This record gives sequence, C-alpha cells and structure tokens, in this order.
Amino acid sequence: MSVLKKVLDFILDLLILGLSAFLASLAFPSKYIEDGIPFLAFFYLIPVFYVIWRSKWSTVWLYGAFYGFLFYLFYNYWLETFHPLAILIAPILESVQYALLFMCLRLSKTLLKRHYSLLGSLLYLAYLYLTQQGFLAYPYGNIATALDPYTSLIQIVSVTGIWGLDLVVVLPQVIVSECLYEKEWKENKWDFLVSLLILSLTWIGGYFVKRKWEEKTPDRVMRIAAIQHSADTWKGGYSTYKENFENLKRLTMEAMEEKPDMVVWSETAFVPSVAWHSAYPNSVYTSKLCNDFVSFGSNLGVPLVTGNPEGVIKDKELAPILESGEWNWKTYNTVILFSEGGIKGTYRKQHLVPFTEYFPYEKELPWLYNLLLANDYKWWETGEEATVFEYDGVKFSTPICFEDTFGYLNAEFVSKGAQMLLNLSNDFWSMSVQAEKQHYQLAVFRAVENRVPLVRSTNSGMTCLVLPDGSTEGVLDTFVQAWGIYEVPIYSDNGPTFYTRHPDLVGKLYVVAAVAAVGVLIICNMSKVANEKRRKRQEEEERLSKLFVSMDEKVEC
Repeated sequence: MSVLKKVLDFILDLLILGLSAFLASLAFPSKYIEDGIPFLAFFYLIPVFYVIWRSKWSTVWLYGAFYGFLFYLFYNYWLETFHPLAILIAPILESVQYALLFMCLRLSKTLLKRHYSLLGSLLYLAYLYLTQQGFLAYPYGNIATALDPYTSLIQIVSVTGIWGLDLVVVLPQVIVSECLYEKEWKENKWDFLVSLLILSLTWIGGYFVKRKWEEKTPDRVMRIAAIQHSADTWKGGYSTYKENFENLKRLTMEAMEEKPDMVVWSETAFVPSVAWHSAYPNSVYTSKLCNDFVSFGSNLGVPLVTGNPEGVIKDKELAPILESGEWNWKTYNTVILFSEGGIKGTYRKQHLVPFTEYFPYEKELPWLYNLLLANDYKWWETGEEATVFEYDGVKFSTPICFEDTFGYLNAEFVSKGAQMLLNLSNDFWSMSVQAEKQHYQLAVFRAVENRVPLVRSTNSGMTCLVLPDGSTEGVLDTFVQAWGIYEVPIYSDNGPTFYTRHPDLVGKLYVVAAVAAVGVLIICNMSKVANEKRRKRQEEEERLSKLFVSMDEKVEC
C-alpha cells in the first residue's frame, strides 16, 4: 500500500507541475491567449513551491527538470519556427537549470524547520539573476516581465531593476506555499502580512511616481519615424534585397511627408554589407545596390538609422575572396547612422543570442559546434563598445534586438549620456505575434529603469514608443508594412536613476545573501549535529561511569 501511495503521490505531483507550467505560460502572451493573463503571475508559483516542499531528495531534481522543460515548451513554442533544433535546445537547457534550482530550493527546507519560505524566496531570486549571466543568459520567462501592464507597480525598477519587482511578486507566493504545506498559518502570519505590505506600498508608491512622470514637461520633443517593412531579412538573394530596399524607400518617403527629425529602420533592414562590398566589390549588381542605399541614406535630408551587416577581413594574410570562392570575412550585426551627407558612425551588437548568433566553445564542444553548423546556424562577431550617437544636441544609443532584454547593457548606454534608446529588432522569423509581444514585454523595463524614452523600430512588430513611465504609444499592427511617427520626449535635466548608476546591484545582493545564508545555516546545522553527538557521548560516558561506580560498590560489599 505504501508503494502504491508513493506512485500516486509522484503522479499527482507531476500533474500539479504540468498544470502549473501551463498556467505560468498563460501569464505571458501565449499560443492560446494573445495578450496573456498577467494577473496569474501573482499566483502561479504557489503550487510549484508546494510540490517542492513535499518532495523527496530522490525526486525533486526530476520535478525541476520536468517543470522547466514543459514551461519553456509552452512559453517559447515559437522557437520551432526559427529552427526545429531550437525548440529542443532551450527547454532542455532550462530543464537542467530547473533541476538544480529545485534541489537548492529543497535544501532551504532541510536547513530550516520553519520560515524556510524566506530562504527559498531568496534562492529563487538569486537564480533569476544568475540565469541572465554569461553565455547562456536568457531573460525570457522572468516572472516580473509578465507585469508590464501594471505600470504603477513596475515603477520600482528605476531603483532596483527588475529584481526588486521579482521580490515583490515572488515572496508572498512562496510564503503561502509553506502555509499550505504545513497547514499552519499562525507561524507565518507576520511573514505573509509583511510581504503583502511590501507589495501594497510598491504599488501605491508607484502610482504617485507615475503621476509625477505624466505631468513632467520635456525639454524638447523629437519626431522619430519608425519604418516597419514586414519582410524576412534572413532570406537572401539580390532580388529579395532589392525588393526590401524599394519597400523601405517607399515607406520612408511616405513618412517624410510628416516632417520627422529622424528616420529609423530595423535590424539588418538592408542586408548586403556596405562595408564589405565598398571595399571589395565582386558583383556589379550588389555593388550598385549598396551605392544606391548609401546615396539614399546620405541624401535623405534627416538622419537615417538602420541595421546593416558589417563585413571585415578575417585573415589579413589571405585575399578577400579565396580560391574556393568563399569570402575571407567575419561579420558584425551593426547599426549605421547616416547624417550630414554620409555615414556618421556605427554600432556593433555586443550581446549576441547564444547558439543562434554565436558559440564560443568550438574547441571544448566540437561535436555541438559541428551540429549547429550542420543545421545552418550562422554566427556574428561580438562588438565591444557601447556607442552613443549624437544629433542636433540629442544623444542616443541603438541596442540591437535581443539587447533590449538586458538591463545592465542599456544602463551602460544611458550612463554614457544616451537620452533616448532606439531599439532595432527583427523578429519576423518567429511568424508569431506572441513572440513579438514577449520580446516587447522585456523591452518596456529598459525605459523605466533608466527613465529615458525607448523607440522600438522593428521589421514586423512591436513597433512603438515606450515612455519613461512604462506606458506605450503608437503600437503598429504586426506583420504589416507600415510606419509610425513618434513624439519622443527628451529630458535634458534628468539625472541618472539609481539603477543606471548601479545596474543589477539588487540581483547581485540576492546572490551574495543567498550564498551567505546557506553557508551560515550549513555551519549552524553541522554545529548542532556535532553538539548533539557530543551531548549523547557525554550522557553515555556518565551512564557508564555510574554503572562502574555501582559495580565497585557491590564488589566492596
């Protein structure tokens, strides 16, 4: 009977985790609900932690792998459109991370008999920060990003970054899960009430901060024209490049009727590398197309910001075109600024998408490197400078696509003087409105964290303006050719936020606090075990001593 009960409990736990993974995905824009149900972010972790608390060490890692795989399979379903291999890589990697996470969370219950939800919350928050570091950094799925519609609540991120918002929404849920497991509310009553107080004060305080920003008068307004030409720029060939260029020109000239101060195209909007084909022309048609593009950008009359791959010589000892016909080049995902009759400057993408845009472990993992190459993955070189452009007294930076999902990178742009962020993205390949919206959700926080406006100029959506208070204006329909004119407020006297000055400080503190707490508790528990052993040994010695004394007394008698 006990074996049957264990099997039934195991199946029940898997069912709870499966349902929780599905509900978690619904908090975000999903395949089933286009805009998601963000309110679920206040609840969906409760059953997850409940299962962790009741699990055994022999199964908790399996639960983590199961939950992580399912959640990202539901949440990032659109990766299949990018490549069949991608929809496996992301969930598998996440399942490994979640297996380790669940084991760490289970450890908190082992180290503490009561109030272990506090340590569990801290460990979970540290995990959220660590998963956005290094090669595998992947911000998608962070619970706080589902809360972008609650603009009053998210104002806290200008101080804490997204990590403070994570605390506000995670802590109450983990405390409730402990109460449900222990069937005891009195023990955790004050923990829960304090967590609700933090949530309430954050929301109320954010309301007044948002009101302040709504009433704030900008020093000037720039009219930005964002061009959305709705084309898959990954598809190659001269005729495709030319067609895309003609559409971009047509849409731009339509937008120019509104007299914008600047025009922005999307990531890799014009694909043939101007730098490469200007230096090493090898095709009359492609060279002419590049010349037409440069001429158009140089003579538009207002600055043009656009994505364009930058090709440079890879091996200077060899010819640009090798005997095999291959090009001796390496490429950067680059933004070009046309201004004052020519190319004024460029920016090279610094944070590339793992696996799809770069893979630095060719020597360590040659089998995986070759597998990715065989599946037609192409990689960029990594840029090294956080470029800040300037035009007409306004400084701005251009995070490219995936880069608007990272707080620290955009904080660096703003700390170097950027008063406006122009994000150039290409998500057309996803063929998913939900994928576009999930990306947009992450970008919203960059405007609030740094209190600067963010214009998203995409080739298929979501093209829009995000104001410094997190509200959004002028969202263009997805997957249609269109353009938008955005009145972008510029605040010259707006000093850097606490987050801009100290990016991700709160996330780092989570990690330090979690490591310190676990270390102290392990030492304390080891000390308790040692003391208990010492006490038992002393009791045994005393018992034996009394026994010997008793025996001696009998002998004397």
